[in-house]
Amino acid sequence: MIAVLDTSAAVEIVLQRKSSAKFSQIIMQADLVLAPTLLIAEAANVFWKYQKLADYPYAHCEKMIEQAIALPDEYINEHELYLEAFKLGCELNHPVYDALFLVLARRNNAQLLTMDKKLIVAANKIGVESLN
Repeated sequence: MIAVLDTSAAVEIVLQRKSSAKFSQIIMQADLVLAPTLLIAEAANVFWKYQKLADYPYAHCEKMIEQAIALPDEYINEHELYLEAFKLGCELNHPVYDALFLVLARRNNAQLLTMDKKLIVAANKIGVESLN
């Protein structure tokens, strides 16, 4: 089984929240875990917000970023995905940055791991299996 990990699921795992065990189990069972390189910037931005708004220690945030970006086995550059993601975003009226994850999942017949309810709805519309 192939899984595509989105940023919300990666953050859920790193912060060991409610769904982290479920996501971690899927990742461990997967033959391959993919993500667009966008996950790196998004994860760094999430923990920037935690550092600024929730006063998490800087060094702790750095470690959490490293943990989050270590979860995928392989990263796919958006350059390989953006045209299809743009088209899909237009068709679904959904942000292109989310469509990158959808395209990657669809291309690889992969299960999408996400906490994003709107992304799950979009995934269902195009026949991508998701786990939240």
